[in-house]
Amino acid sequence: MFTDLSTPIATTVMTSSYSTMMVCVSIVIAVFASFVTLGLVRRMRMASGRIGRIWWAIGAMVMGTGVWAMHFIGMQAFELPITLGYGGALTLASWVAAVSASALAFGVATRVEYRWPHFLGASLLMGGGICAMHYLGMLAIEMSIPIAWDWPLVATSALVAVLASATALTLFRALFSLSGKRLWLFQTSAALLMGFAICGMHYTGMSAASFASGSVCLSAEALSGPELTTIIIITTVMLLIAAMFSTLLDARLQSTAFKLNQSLQETNAKLQLANTELRQRAFADPLTNLPNRLLFEDRLIHALLRLERANRSRIKERLGILFVDLDGFKPINDSFGHAAGDQILISAAERLTAEARSSDTVARVGGDEFLVLLEDTQDVAACMAVANRILKALSQPFRLGNKELQITCSIGIVAFPDHGDRDHLIANADAAMYAAKRNGGNGFAVFEPHMGSDASEQLELQNDLRYAIQRGQMELHYQPKIDSERGNIIGVEALLRWAHPERGMIAPDIFIPLAERFGIINSLGNWVIEEACRQLAQWRNMGLQMRVAINLSVHQLRESGLADRITQTLLRHDVQASQLLCEITESVAMEDTQATQRAIEELRSIGIFLSIDDFGTGYSSLNYLRQLPAQQLKIDRSFIRDLETEEDARAVVHAVVRLAHALGLRVVAEGVETAGQRDILIDMQCDELQGYFYARPMPADSLLAWARDDRRGGQADFSASILGALTS
Repeated sequence: MFTDLSTPIATTVMTSSYSTMMVCVSIVIAVFASFVTLGLVRRMRMASGRIGRIWWAIGAMVMGTGVWAMHFIGMQAFELPITLGYGGALTLASWVAAVSASALAFGVATRVEYRWPHFLGASLLMGGGICAMHYLGMLAIEMSIPIAWDWPLVATSALVAVLASATALTLFRALFSLSGKRLWLFQTSAALLMGFAICGMHYTGMSAASFASGSVCLSAEALSGPELTTIIIITTVMLLIAAMFSTLLDARLQSTAFKLNQSLQETNAKLQLANTELRQRAFADPLTNLPNRLLFEDRLIHALLRLERANRSRIKERLGILFVDLDGFKPINDSFGHAAGDQILISAAERLTAEARSSDTVARVGGDEFLVLLEDTQDVAACMAVANRILKALSQPFRLGNKELQITCSIGIVAFPDHGDRDHLIANADAAMYAAKRNGGNGFAVFEPHMGSDASEQLELQNDLRYAIQRGQMELHYQPKIDSERGNIIGVEALLRWAHPERGMIAPDIFIPLAERFGIINSLGNWVIEEACRQLAQWRNMGLQMRVAINLSVHQLRESGLADRITQTLLRHDVQASQLLCEITESVAMEDTQATQRAIEELRSIGIFLSIDDFGTGYSSLNYLRQLPAQQLKIDRSFIRDLETEEDARAVVHAVVRLAHALGLRVVAEGVETAGQRDILIDMQCDELQGYFYARPMPADSLLAWARDDRRGGQADFSASILGALTS
């Protein structure tokens, strides 16, 4: 039954009163709801898309329910001599009106475009919604004699509702520009203002109603009683508390995400700076800032290509290389120290550069060894003229403090194409330099065939290398990788060794370049894959599950069918693909060729784990690093070596570890040789450690013996490792 709002005020009305406690509860609910709502508005404004819509719905629900609950509790505070109750349908309609008005207010308040028409329209509509909520709630009291209304007070309550809505919208917008303590102070003050404004509207509207004497509440048996009031209070408070904690948690998460993003940006900036430095290190000598051997060889290749094109045009030109070695440099280091020696090298580099043309390349390739590339040279005589100028420049005294030191140099000269093919030019220049040094130094020598004994020796060595596999001279040594957190063996790296019957054990840095130069590297790489899988199968038969890392060269990656060949090898030995980890050097990984990228993707598709090796020595792009399907990043030993003494080395390593973890990569530090390096890396949360501190590379049988008990005292206990079964 609905009341008639047009009924005149009754002459005799029932005496009404209010429960002070319930009035206070309604005010507290209104203030609390306002406080929580103000926090929700900030979340709405900061979020966007689907998340923003979720916060909008939550905010409308919380604000609307809070206002409605204040209204309902205020109604419960109203006392008449008769029992009151509320019709369910109109009570629900009043709640819907409150939520709808709140949703409208939030939709307008969070608009990017916000002008006075929006503000006025939203204030009127929200105020109307609050009035609808209030008077629908009043209509839910179904009286036998309709409620009589004081229309000036009704109008006043409507005006208060509109003003309260305008205040709320103004406060919502003002919050967007605040933060910190100012935010909390403003939010608390604003909540008090909003809460009392809402209560003012409610109690003004209540005072406009009069109940005729003798009237009976027809809905007394509907929604009523202290139990219902208690349920509404508890439910509303729990909703508000849940919403408040949600906003606080979201704010904390947003703050954490912002800080993490800021930290990642700072790390990326540092890494970009470090990357630039690494590129310089990769191609420049750190002492003299001259090009290093890598850059020299690259420029030599391009110079040879240009020379080849020029000679095809019948322009006969030459290319010269001078190999410069300082005479008597070692005694200077021994007598005056390495600092003095470094100063001599810097001064020598400056003098060499001064004697070269801008089109020439001067590089430092060793301790006291320099190379000079002379392009557009007419003949050997022109090279000899440059050599004479260098001899004269370096013979001038070097000043060290109050002392003058005098040194000389020996120079080897080659000209292309007169003195050998392109692959032997540097070796022949080196041979000529040693000939000049054997003649007493302080002079130069032009290459002659009989000086090529070293080159002949390399030719002989590569010939032996071709048959080393068939003769059973190649073997794999294994160096353990240690889990930094648990201290156990997590895997091994397989390192190729050549046991020459006459020369003894030959290091990879000697025969690998030979293999690459003479096209033997692919057959060596295939043997390594076969042998590693065979060893994995043997360990499996002994009850061991080991992961073995092998190194892939750029030549293997460019070879078609690499993934298929590895797959067949795994099947032949019944080895899981996840047990094999392929390490690819940074410079190889970053090569943007279709063949290399395709090979990496194919390896990943068959389940092979991939690692970026020697990270920090190349010129990688961070974008490429992010896109590569690798699981592991291996920091080059050159950075680990300086961890205990160089702050910049620690900064670079720390930045690399954080970046790798952000990209979901495990980090391996190679070249760990001291307890101090280990401790620093563990503090940086580096995942795996490898180096002489734990163990040198060793044959498979020696590895097993080492895992049992052949370790230095004080090192980690590996009894709980994957080799634990052998130690018991």
